[in-house]
Amino acid sequence: MYEPKTKQNEGDVQKYLDSFKEEERYSDLLKLLELMSAVSGCPAKMWGTQIVGFDSYSYKGKSSQGEWFCIGFSARKQNISLYIISGFEKETELLNTMGKYKTGKGCMYINALSDINLEIFEEFLKRSMVVMRTW
Repeated sequence: MYEPKTKQNEGDVQKYLDSFKEEERYSDLLKLLELMSAVSGCPAKMWGTQIVGFDSYSYKGKSSQGEWFCIGFSARKQNISLYIISGFEKETELLNTMGKYKTGKGCMYINALSDINLEIFEEFLKRSMVVMRTW
């Protein structure tokens, strides 16, 4: 059975974030840490070497099983990846008012927090946590 390579570990979240201190998006990463910690009610944990995740759940599929974080983020070369629920189509009304972003399967991509409405984003995070905690 396939097991994911990206797992929760004891990596230092602040050390990871501090590696972006010289970049403009550093303050955005600190704000995401604060916001996701508050919404999840959980401390940040490193997942692999580049993802900051909050809370976790167990899953078991036909060909895989494991633990995964409920919400999280990662600083990528081109943008900031926000790991939130898949199924963005269920939240189109909310997302239509959020601002400038792109989506993938279970990711949302932004260039900067100033591109999105933070109140709408926080509501989206709260709804995501409800969904993920019921899995």
